[in-house]
Amino acid sequence: MREQWPAPGTPDHKPVGVIVPNDTDIETLEADAAKLSLVVLNFPKWVDGRAYTQAHILRSRYRFQGEIRATGEVLVDMMSLLKRTGFDAVVLRGDQDRAAAERALGFFTARGHYQGDVQVTKPVFARSA
Repeated sequence: MREQWPAPGTPDHKPVGVIVPNDTDIETLEADAAKLSLVVLNFPKWVDGRAYTQAHILRSRYRFQGEIRATGEVLVDMMSLLKRTGFDAVVLRGDQDRAAAERALGFFTARGHYQGDVQVTKPVFARSA
């Protein structure tokens, strides 16, 4: 990405975000992930789930701590999986309702999910009671 990054605390240091197409190998960000504050991943069609994989790799393999934002054909039905794979912000498609998206995030909070994810890596059976 960049050959040289301004050091934190210097006048030239500013938060940096990137927009990554979903057909880009996310491994190209590996060397620079710690320097980024935002990665925007696109869903060109709601049936194209490659951005889920990109987000999961950023969080689990590269331990990316910045914001991962979903854009494009983002539907309310996707909220739970977006959160589980590492997204923490979304830009909903124009015909989608924010209140419905917020409700969708609460659908599985009481019992959680059986499988692990980027937030809770152990499956239910492996967690302590």
